[in-house]
Amino acid sequence: IDFILSYTDDNAKDWKKKQVKHYMAQQHMALVGSWPSVELGPYFVKIHAPWEVLVKYADMLKVKVPFMPSDFPSSRRSKVEWLLKPFRLPEHIMNPEPDCFTTTFDKERIDFFPIQDQDTFFPPSTRNRIKERKGIKQLLSNGTYTAAFPLHDVRDECSESERYSLYHHWARFLSFYKEQPLDLVRKYYGEKIGLYFAWLGFYTEMLVGAAVVGLICFLFGVFTYKNNIWSKEICDPTIGGSIVMCPLCDVNCTYWKLSSTCASSWQSHLFDNSATVFFAIFMGIWVTLFLEFWKRRQAQLGYEWDLVDFEEEQQLLQLRPEYEMKCKHRRRNPITQVCAQVQHWRRCKFARTCLSSATVLFWVALIIACIIGVIAYRLAAYAAFAKIMKDSPTSQLQFVGPLITPQLATSITASFLNFIIIMILNVVYERVAIWITDKEIPKTHMEYENRLTMKMFLFQFVNFYSACFYVAFFKGKFVGYPGHYTYMFGGWRKLRNEECAPGGCLMELTTQLVIIMVGKQLCGNIQEVLLPWLRNLWGRHKAHSPGSIYCRWEQDHDLQALSQLGLFYEYLEMVIQFGFITLFVASFPLAPLLALFNNIVEVRVDAWKFTTQLRRPVAAKAHSIGAWEEILNGVAVLSVVTNAFIVAFTSDMIPRLVYYYVYRPGDAPTMEGYIANSLSIFKISDFPPNDTSIRSEKPAWFKSSVTICRYRDYRYPPGHENQYSHSLQFWHILAAKLAFIIIMEHVVFIVKFFVAWMIPDIPEEVTARIKRERYHTQKKLHHYELEKLRLQLSEGSTPFHAPSPGDRSSLDPATLPLDVAEGETEGEVSVLPYDSTEEKETLATFL
Repeated sequence: IDFILSYTDDNAKDWKKKQVKHYMAQQHMALVGSWPSVELGPYFVKIHAPWEVLVKYADMLKVKVPFMPSDFPSSRRSKVEWLLKPFRLPEHIMNPEPDCFTTTFDKERIDFFPIQDQDTFFPPSTRNRIKERKGIKQLLSNGTYTAAFPLHDVRDECSESERYSLYHHWARFLSFYKEQPLDLVRKYYGEKIGLYFAWLGFYTEMLVGAAVVGLICFLFGVFTYKNNIWSKEICDPTIGGSIVMCPLCDVNCTYWKLSSTCASSWQSHLFDNSATVFFAIFMGIWVTLFLEFWKRRQAQLGYEWDLVDFEEEQQLLQLRPEYEMKCKHRRRNPITQVCAQVQHWRRCKFARTCLSSATVLFWVALIIACIIGVIAYRLAAYAAFAKIMKDSPTSQLQFVGPLITPQLATSITASFLNFIIIMILNVVYERVAIWITDKEIPKTHMEYENRLTMKMFLFQFVNFYSACFYVAFFKGKFVGYPGHYTYMFGGWRKLRNEECAPGGCLMELTTQLVIIMVGKQLCGNIQEVLLPWLRNLWGRHKAHSPGSIYCRWEQDHDLQALSQLGLFYEYLEMVIQFGFITLFVASFPLAPLLALFNNIVEVRVDAWKFTTQLRRPVAAKAHSIGAWEEILNGVAVLSVVTNAFIVAFTSDMIPRLVYYYVYRPGDAPTMEGYIANSLSIFKISDFPPNDTSIRSEKPAWFKSSVTICRYRDYRYPPGHENQYSHSLQFWHILAAKLAFIIIMEHVVFIVKFFVAWMIPDIPEEVTARIKRERYHTQKKLHHYELEKLRLQLSEGSTPFHAPSPGDRSSLDPATLPLDVAEGETEGEVSVLPYDSTEEKETLATFL
């Protein structure tokens, strides 16, 4: 049984019409060679493709089949192969088929191919793809059938089926450290799904190096914990304990002491240290290595899986049934002069494009509005938390616990609120994007998927990353100074723009990144495991009554169907994660490690889902991972820019370096005095009389003798001729930041382009194999045509004249020298693989 079609009679009104459709469809399949067998109730049509049908469609689809064993020497094993032995799978699982040279199937030369068994010559994935091409999508779209799927193998240890091998060696979590049997996955599910798991596995392997380097950078911050001079100054009662800071908000905020941020300063040092710059540069180079090595891996798989000559135009010719149903007119193609179906809606195409663009822009604007709402929540929540925590007698920022400050409480709650909004908008916009793309009525499946990919990625990019972009590049940058603060919404409701803590905004960016990234991964894995399992459990409970026979097609029918966009969502999930570990990795070096742990689970979860919880999808070919490769390249380039700006403007690395080399006191290399140097002075009496920042109720520790407060900026002190304007040190630091961005970007981009130039996209071994295969193909076809023609001549089917003396070109082919027969002499003789009557007569005359 190659394929199953199912339908129900739940709608009695349309039953007779459906019966006619079923009869016509089944008669059509019988005429072309697929013999249906109808079972009772739900109705199942079991389809088997006989040899004649397989041969016909294999020739139409240009299926590649083996014609001789490969004589190319196998790759030399590494000297450390014994170290990799625990991670290897058995040879018959990793290589379920022998290594052979392949060529395009031709039914006119069927005796050219070594066909030993007609039932196994075409693998199940090829047979399924042939059935899918025979109008099944149209039958599903017009409601003739409700489901169409190939049968799974029996998952039984005694049967030794491919499905059992996949489940035992691939889909179990206990095999998480083992390599993936990609050839078996490709043989069972097809090249498109095989490429997804190959990319996911390669991405996971490359994350190992990034995770190790990120962990080393984090440990560097841990080991240099006690050498953090600026944190010691903040925690010192005589330094940080004596510095009075200006209120961070209006109405509910009061003056506070710098020492209250002692804990957050130590925490920030774990991620904001000198190793941050190194890791940002390393990740810029790592992402280039990842993309370049993936191109090589993809080229290798393309050769091994017979995708070298696979033409994407074959996919472009596969029209969507939804498009064909709306085609009411026919128009002659000016190139092929063949009438084709077209839609008569060109006059409203501009309107459809405008509607699609306006809808996308509206939803992007809605996301930005939600982010602004979260920012407003931050401002209001900080004031509320400050008011709640104000009664502690020993702390200026009034802790609830030893580590929780109003800033931290605001950051955590705002991050969770933002994550909830992200997930809600994600569900809503997914349906909106599909609706918009359906309204555009793309012509082919590839065009449909590409359009949906760009819409969904644009939305997901804004949805998931906008909050991180705000914290990294906008928070604390447009605050003003005491007495002249900048207010959100032009002063409405007196929501003052947020300030960064004295240790910078990097710790808050880390908190935001961890909550969104980890929360999305946990929700995604739970959703992928629980939802299919619960739906299948409920489906089996409803469909199968105890004591009755539960056939294989019924079992597969009760599984969940892999939607047309099933792989699209899998790629989208991983690409969003790729953005997290590249765009903002300078703020959180442990992001690759978290992604590595998630992907190890993700590979086995997806394998378990495909093997046990989903119907067997129709095998499909794909030349590459498609539009996702271009998106990954774009994210890789953008990541260099974002990490350079994070180190320059979000981290305190550049101000510290400027202080260390220019503004430190004396000649001794030290960071002592940095904290006092980084805080500007404001005279409390300079507050306007009606400024709500002046608290009528001072904290208990506040002494009347205190006349100044400090704030985070580089401005001239009161009494200076340019008081409260930016100082010269501010412009020095700004120039250093811009110089660092330019230098880092140029260094990383130069290294990226050099690495990309040094690493060829196609390995030399693959190029040699392709040439060797083509050589053998031409050679075998050459001898095949000669033998075929010799047989015809010996049977007297073509007149033959005696050769003239001395005319070498008229010699019998059996007496020709080997170099002439193989086309290797100076006057190269090549017999083209055509078998038309004209070519045969020409060749016969030549001989």
